[in-house]
Amino acid sequence: MFDSMNVSSSALTMQRLRMDVASSNIANADTTRAELVNGEWQPYQRKMVVQQSQSFSSHLNRAKEQLNEGVVATGIVNDQTPSSLIYDPTHPDANDLGYVAKPNVDIAREMVDMTSATRSYEANVTALQASKNMLMKSLEIGR
Repeated sequence: MFDSMNVSSSALTMQRLRMDVASSNIANADTTRAELVNGEWQPYQRKMVVQQSQSFSSHLNRAKEQLNEGVVATGIVNDQTPSSLIYDPTHPDANDLGYVAKPNVDIAREMVDMTSATRSYEANVTALQASKNMLMKSLEIGR
């Protein structure tokens, strides 16, 4: 009875996590000292949310078992895209040649991800409201 609400609430949690990660990426778009590795500062690496994909047969088996869990985040991983080098000899993190390793964060990509997460969040709120309205109507019928 509450399966649709559980699925919508898990999707809401997933979209909020996506928005949090995109916000963190935007906030650290200029961070050149994110992690100290072997005595050298490394620039911030873009983070990505990994969602669990399931085959149709696994969905079918879950439906048979009535274990609708919705969407699951399996982790947050670093984007392995290499950092870009910008020539700025006045920067305190510039190497001997005057180049600074900048984070691999693309603000436009982050804004697209954030807009996508926002739209998905809104769609799930609408689905949750529809489920709630159906349950309320069912209760009214039972009176």
